[in-house]
Amino acid sequence: MSDVLNRLADVLEQRKGADPESSYVAKLYAKGLDAILKKIGEEATETVLAAKDGDAQQIIHEVADLWFHCLVLLSRQGLHPDAVLTELDRRFGLSGLVEKAGRTK
Repeated sequence: MSDVLNRLADVLEQRKGADPESSYVAKLYAKGLDAILKKIGEEATETVLAAKDGDAQQIIHEVADLWFHCLVLLSRQGLHPDAVLTELDRRFGLSGLVEKAGRTK
């Protein structure tokens, strides 16, 4: 499964130098951080609405869109999805309450 994330991360990096007229992701990068954040907000809302409707296929579709745009954000910020996977692995087996209480800012 992480192979998909690695392949997507590679494509997102390649799109940083692409012509915004030829690539949706390049266009998002060109519009800047606010445009990427707006898309994440939109996709999060659509995910919530799909979940409320209970349509499994629509939920999968919207979560895929949400994850994709989160990957665009990571790439824009110079972060790789592996960093998120490492963090999730670190949290595995910990109580969510304990983990959150132990975070340093």
